[in-house]
Amino acid sequence: MTQADFQIENLGKCSLNTPIRDMFFVDDKERVTYEIDPGKIGKAPLSFERAGVRKKIFHDPAWSKAAILTAGGLCPGLNDVIRALVLSLKRYGVPVTYGIRYGYRGLNPAHGLEPILLTPELVDAIQNDGGTILGSSRGEEDTAVIVDTLARMNINILFCIGGDGTARGAHAIAQEIKRRKLKISVIVVPKTIDNDISFIDQSFGFATAVLTAQEFVTCAHNEAKGAYNGVGIVKVMGRDSGWIAAYATLANPFANYCLIPEEEFQLEKGNHAFLPNLLNRLEQKHHAVILVAEGAGQELFKKKTIRKDASGNILKDDIGQLLKSEIANYMKKHNVEVTIKYIDPGYTIRSVSAIGEDAVFCTLLANNAVHAAMTGRTDMIVGHWAGEFTHVPINLATSSRKKIQLDSPLWSCVKTLVCF
Repeated sequence: MTQADFQIENLGKCSLNTPIRDMFFVDDKERVTYEIDPGKIGKAPLSFERAGVRKKIFHDPAWSKAAILTAGGLCPGLNDVIRALVLSLKRYGVPVTYGIRYGYRGLNPAHGLEPILLTPELVDAIQNDGGTILGSSRGEEDTAVIVDTLARMNINILFCIGGDGTARGAHAIAQEIKRRKLKISVIVVPKTIDNDISFIDQSFGFATAVLTAQEFVTCAHNEAKGAYNGVGIVKVMGRDSGWIAAYATLANPFANYCLIPEEEFQLEKGNHAFLPNLLNRLEQKHHAVILVAEGAGQELFKKKTIRKDASGNILKDDIGQLLKSEIANYMKKHNVEVTIKYIDPGYTIRSVSAIGEDAVFCTLLANNAVHAAMTGRTDMIVGHWAGEFTHVPINLATSSRKKIQLDSPLWSCVKTLVCF
């Protein structure tokens, strides 16, 4: 990487005074260092542009129209972000904010989905509800048609709330806008319950997901303890990254096993065989709780045709059901009585409303997204790094998927608490 990879696109010179008063203003020269280890910071360290309110803005609020959409899967905090975007835009004096229904689909007239006029009154209490008042969808739409719609509606600010697939779609839109030499800002508020977007230390909804997962781990523990040789299996989301599983394991002492996509394992044979370890646990404790990310253990399935969802994500085979079946067969082969309870709370976890600090984080992300948009920044994601809000180019954020490093302090801590 070079510093050029961290460069943020801008529609033009900021020549208007901001209407925001009594705020701490951020200078465009302020940066947030990417490398957080002081020993590794060189003379010219890579750095993010610092987010925040600027004294000068690009878009004239009185003549601006904004649009907000949510795409991809649900996540705690979507309504919090929508609400905060609307209120922050109103503070700038933007008179019209549209809610685009069902993601990018709502920007294609062929689907006949009329936008919603978002007002402070309409969004007043939506943060109390899970999901999104705008609806969401997966799949691609014609980028040229989307930009045609934005131009026809005189929208000059577009907020896309979503994960890496949504971000790639936003990048394509920003590039088409640039090709047409239009003055439309495209800003992404990163949403992924899996917490797997790179160059961002945490995404909204993740903390709520971890807290909610804890409740199911406790239920699985109660079920396991209630039976002789009881085994509780809890499958949480995490297609390619096991952040929810790892954090929930650290947060809940009842999790005895943590299986994640980043670390392969064997069932019966090998140095990292799971079933013999579980048998030993049952012989000693007579109960066990297994916390497994949905993408873990995919190497255990027989090779077959790769299936993808509408967003292009590879669909995972059900590791929870496989574990349930394999545990039952292995224990029967060794004449060991076992009772297995399998809990899959994935959609429950992602559908709840954001709580506590997570809800605050949603609001701060949204506010910084509006600040960035009003200054004409585009083709970027609002990030968070080392305690600071940042501006991250979409291309950089989607260049790789953030995974748990097996030699990291986090995973080392997990391994000290579990049996396997």
